Amino acid sequence: MNQHIDPKHPAVAARTGYSACPHDCPSTCALEIDISGGRIGRVRGSRANSYTAGVICAKVARYAERANHPDRLTQPLRRTGPKGSGSFAPISWDEALDEIAGRFRDAEERYGPETVWPYFYAGTMGLVMRDGINRLTHAKGYSRFFSSICVNPAWSGFLAGPGRLAGPDPREMAKSDLVVIWGTNPVSTQVNVMTHAVRARKERGAKIVVVDVYRSPTMEQADVPVLIRPGTDGALACAIMHVLFRDGFADRAYLAEFADDSAGLESHLQDRGPQWAQAITGMPADEIEKLAQLIGRTPKTFIRAGYGFTRSRNGAVNMHAVTCIATVAGSWRHEGGGAFHTNGAIFGWNKRMIEGLDLLTGPAGAARQLDQSRIGEILDGEEEALAGGPPVTAMLIQNTNPVSIAPDQERVRRGFAREDLFVAVHEQFMTETAQMADIVLPATMFTEHDDLYQGGGNQYVLLGPKLVDPPGECRSNHEVITALADRLGAEHPGFAMSPRELVDWTLRNSGRGTLEELEERRFIDVQPDFETAHYLKGFAWPDGRFRLRPRWNKVPFKTPAKFGPHQAMPEWPDHWDVIEEANEEYPFRLVTAPARSFLNSSFTETPGSQAREKRPELMIHPEDAAALGLAEGDLVELASARGATLLHARLFDGLRRGVVVAESIWPNRAHEGGKGINSLTGSDPVAPFGGAALHDNRVRIARA
Repeated sequence: MNQHIDPKHPAVAARTGYSACPHDCPSTCALEIDISGGRIGRVRGSRANSYTAGVICAKVARYAERANHPDRLTQPLRRTGPKGSGSFAPISWDEALDEIAGRFRDAEERYGPETVWPYFYAGTMGLVMRDGINRLTHAKGYSRFFSSICVNPAWSGFLAGPGRLAGPDPREMAKSDLVVIWGTNPVSTQVNVMTHAVRARKERGAKIVVVDVYRSPTMEQADVPVLIRPGTDGALACAIMHVLFRDGFADRAYLAEFADDSAGLESHLQDRGPQWAQAITGMPADEIEKLAQLIGRTPKTFIRAGYGFTRSRNGAVNMHAVTCIATVAGSWRHEGGGAFHTNGAIFGWNKRMIEGLDLLTGPAGAARQLDQSRIGEILDGEEEALAGGPPVTAMLIQNTNPVSIAPDQERVRRGFAREDLFVAVHEQFMTETAQMADIVLPATMFTEHDDLYQGGGNQYVLLGPKLVDPPGECRSNHEVITALADRLGAEHPGFAMSPRELVDWTLRNSGRGTLEELEERRFIDVQPDFETAHYLKGFAWPDGRFRLRPRWNKVPFKTPAKFGPHQAMPEWPDHWDVIEEANEEYPFRLVTAPARSFLNSSFTETPGSQAREKRPELMIHPEDAAALGLAEGDLVELASARGATLLHARLFDGLRRGVVVAESIWPNRAHEGGKGINSLTGSDPVAPFGGAALHDNRVRIARA
């Protein structure tokens, strides 16, 4: 940590601290943070980290606006009015923790431990602060948390081919001759992808292809923009492979050595050419031909597949189809080639002490797992969603804001309004979930506690040390979990350890050195060697072959069950028509894409982000707007079978007709009428391992 004299406060040494971005973004940027007077200031990307490369997104660069916000929660609160009224009174920490523990014990006595459901997600991606809540869950035998809202369709779709959730070094994009950015908008959501793709264009003359459902800020930077209808990626991928086989671009020697049934795939694709795909995707057949030939003629093609795949009911099938392109073309064999989604498999963490995983060998291992995405059905008492167990009558919520971000919002809010449901929320701001709580606890931010991070879209292990003291009475997730464990009689060695001790134990027992070594280095590059990363020693199946013909029941994804219409998943890459296609009653397809200045519901409270996003708007094609009699700025009602919301129309020609986009997630209260975009989205499980199809909605539009 570098120190110098702060000219505004000469008695206080100013310094630069080193950390890692904690938010739910694959970039996991290495940060340098100015600190003065016990507060953080400017935040920069580390140039010493070869993936961050000195570049971070604007919202994190302005993090001081969030950390030093006057509306931060700084003391425990107890509800004094009706649920959702926002009426709270301050209480002490001991009063708050005693009440939570007492209400949990009361609930257990009536229904058994599974009536308590600790609920969390990715408000921080730190291993200690995010995942430590599982240690309490396992020690007490509470209902376990099945994580599903974000990654499951995309991860299972990628796993279906290589058999492992890892791929080429993402820095190899800079060594590519063709970077295909598919199903992600990194200019808005993971800027470092663009750092390396643009470097390839500048240094190698590489082309950048962007495949998306609207003209996003990333597509505006593309050499080859590819605009398709939502949920039709599989059709485009099939047509590309049809051309690769037809025109002699398929790497048959590579396929013979590394793929399972290329002849079967080629036969399957005979009638799935560009004309077939045009009818499904809306992309002209001649443009599909040109794209396929560009890929076929460019051995160093790097496909960077994003999280858009995980938001659609056919997302797993689509992701698998896209990864198959790299296999048919033989791109994996080249530096700067192959397919990449995330590097989750390379870290090899031993999280026994953080999560109390050793407790799962006892009775806790038999506790039910409740699906995060189906919180509405669960709190509404649906028997199937409750897995045959008791109702959920007590919750501790950390790192997430389901009253804003969960699908099927009307049901979610109805569930949180139950008088027999006790909810404690540990938060940084008075979110819409906190407003529905009985007890609200003030939480630290990432510079105010110690934690350990891993890259998702890169290969770094990073340390996030405590740099400043938290404001007021804020406490970390770890402090809350250990205090409740003490009151509830939960036993595990991890409860007696500090965050630094947990970090050190995890590093040592995962073969990643020690905390002292990581403190000195700040981050560790754990990228596998080239042959391993590119599967040149074979893919991660017993026979070493990429699965062009996926065995969906064999995909190595940890799950309590199969979900959705998994038995009907196609045998080969295809367009699987299970999406919410438009119909006469609901003639438009809605995508709820991420907003550039928000990160899910984080940053919605900061003035800078609010000013940049302005208000909730609906992008609609000018010709569609004219047909509906709508003009720029008109207030419109957007409705699905699940609910309705109000937004202002923004005429935008960068999408296919019949497709509309609402960049989100604005709080419900930001919408006129108080109902947000997730009033429209569905929580029905996505095949094969669950998920929330947040971008897969049919809707109707009318002037409000």
